[in-house]
Amino acid sequence: MLLLLEDDSERLNRFEAVVTGLEPVPQFRVWRDAHTMIREAGPLLAATSVISLDHDLIAPEGDPDPGDGYTVAQWLTTQPVVRPVIVHSSNAERASWMAGEFELAGWRHWRVIPFGDDWIENDWRRVVRRLLRRVSKRSTNE
Repeated sequence: MLLLLEDDSERLNRFEAVVTGLEPVPQFRVWRDAHTMIREAGPLLAATSVISLDHDLIAPEGDPDPGDGYTVAQWLTTQPVVRPVIVHSSNAERASWMAGEFELAGWRHWRVIPFGDDWIENDWRRVVRRLLRRVSKRSTNE
């Protein structure tokens, strides 16, 4: 399973296209709100292979504050199930904060910088495929 925190509809469509093109296609859960992800993701962590987090989340007009990826990073590092994390935020300072949380907690993490028109299809996809292969290989060897 792949868990994703992202609020941009266009990017979500691109992430989904990449995920459905992977072999085998992993289950895919998306949250646009950090607070909801924190409430719902705990029971899914045992079946999760990769987590990918954006930092800056923008609520639709009139909706409550959706929180941010740093809040999710802080929550994740308190969980007993440790999974590889991709930080895919263009907010360099806050992405560093998120990476620092994972580093201090001993979580493996990767940074994919949203740069160019095809970073999801190329850079993010390459990291996800590598991480899914590692998890699959580990499962096969157990």
